[in-house]
Amino acid sequence: MAKSNARKHREKLEREGKRNPELNRSIFAFVDMNQRRTKTKVEKQNQQKHKRSLSFQSDDGLFYFCQAIKKIIVMG
Repeated sequence: MAKSNARKHREKLEREGKRNPELNRSIFAFVDMNQRRTKTKVEKQNQQKHKRSLSFQSDDGLFYFCQAIKKIIVMG
C-alpha cells in the first residue's frame, strides 16, 4: 500500500525532530459518532420548549388568591 503525501510529510517532520501533527489531534477525532439518534415523536411532544417561572404556571393559584383579596377589600 502506498504512502500518502500527508503521511510522508508527517514522517519527515518527525525525522527532523519536530512534533508529529498526529499528536495534536483531539480525542474526539477517533470517536464513533454513529450512535446519535433523533428524538422520537413522543419525546418531541414531551419536550419543554421554554421553562417558565412559577408565577406564570396555571397551577400555582396566585392569580386567584390575588383576585379573592381584591374582592374582600372592595366589599369590606
